[in-house]
Amino acid sequence: MSNVIELKVPDIGGSSDVDVIEVSVKVGDRIEIEQSLVTLETDKASMEVPSTAAGIVKEVKMSVGGKASEGDVILLLEVEGEAAAEAAPTATTAPTQAATVTTAEAAATSIVPAVAPSATEVAHEEGYRQAHASPSIRRFAREQGIDLAKVVGSGPKGRILHEDLRKLKNDPVLAAAVAAPMSTGAGLDLLPWPKVDFAKYGPIETQPLSRIKKISGANLSRNWVMIPHVTFNDDADITDLEAFRKDIGKEWEKEGVKPSPLAFIIKAAADTLKAFPEFNSSLDGDNLVLKKYYNIGFAADTPNGLVVPVIKDADKKGIKQITKELGELSKLAREGKLKPTDMQGATFTISSLGGIGGTGFTPIVNAPEVAILGVCKSQIKPVWNGKEFAPRLMCPLSLSFDHRVVDGAAAARFTVYLAKLLGDLRRLIL
Repeated sequence: MSNVIELKVPDIGGSSDVDVIEVSVKVGDRIEIEQSLVTLETDKASMEVPSTAAGIVKEVKMSVGGKASEGDVILLLEVEGEAAAEAAPTATTAPTQAATVTTAEAAATSIVPAVAPSATEVAHEEGYRQAHASPSIRRFAREQGIDLAKVVGSGPKGRILHEDLRKLKNDPVLAAAVAAPMSTGAGLDLLPWPKVDFAKYGPIETQPLSRIKKISGANLSRNWVMIPHVTFNDDADITDLEAFRKDIGKEWEKEGVKPSPLAFIIKAAADTLKAFPEFNSSLDGDNLVLKKYYNIGFAADTPNGLVVPVIKDADKKGIKQITKELGELSKLAREGKLKPTDMQGATFTISSLGGIGGTGFTPIVNAPEVAILGVCKSQIKPVWNGKEFAPRLMCPLSLSFDHRVVDGAAAARFTVYLAKLLGDLRRLIL
């Protein structure tokens, strides 16, 4: 004995004409009780409608982009045997409990799995379509680069729960095992990367990326996608600093020490971080880790790509010592002889283009830090001193920051404070 029954939209809290954002089954599918049929979305929440019967889908009445109200037919289901008699009235009259999950609930689950950078990319769409999970779980898995097809759910009928994903936080091996493959962009609703036969239009030369560029590229991509960047720009008057730098440069010349503007900026940045501790922090789930040490990384341009050596305990060192370490680390970077420890432990990074030019740019935050300072070439500009315009040497500063930790007002105060230190070196001893 078999029977075709209608599975309908249950009570959805009085809402009507809600959007159908996902249809999880198709004609010919064999479905089980509690398996998700469609996902509906109101202006406040998303909800899945689970099946109240098991059987084979004969016809699907809804499609993505359509509208649905209570009592609308979702699909026709062929059920067999005793289940037919039991399922018919249940499917058409008994409201089911739809799993309702708000965006706030999805955001409240904070997991940062210890996986390779590629795992932060979007996972294969087929895994998401087949997974027995709520919209918030699917959304979160996409953001974290988790392939739901590889996750075993602990809920009813194998349903994947938030708790199943939380376990990944303390199990790097498991996290790596469920890492999603590199995406072409389709999972983010982006067009696939264009495939072009460049040789068709003229001569070409193909060069492999260096190992450093491959590693830094993956990290930069992750940081740009995962961190909400904002950049604040300002100028620092370094006229007096430059005069002082030249004076002590003559004194230190016999020792082979030539102070650069970057040494002063590193010293001033360390003092500024003490005044604004949130900039010397890292996010760890729902917690902010405030560091009591001040290690300043600086971006070094090398023939093989960008590396970031670190000046440890910059707040405890003088300009001369910082200058010496800058020279030593820069030399090792160019020669490709930096040790891993030379590039670890930074709490804040400075990317200086001062020797090249420019008036400002947006440096990418170096996770797990929350801010990075970009520095461009100083230029003589006319500045009003209250009586007249006077020529002053102005240094462009560009502060990029993680907006989850730092707001715009704090970034402005940080940069203005730093500019004052650079404008008057006497403030460094206060």
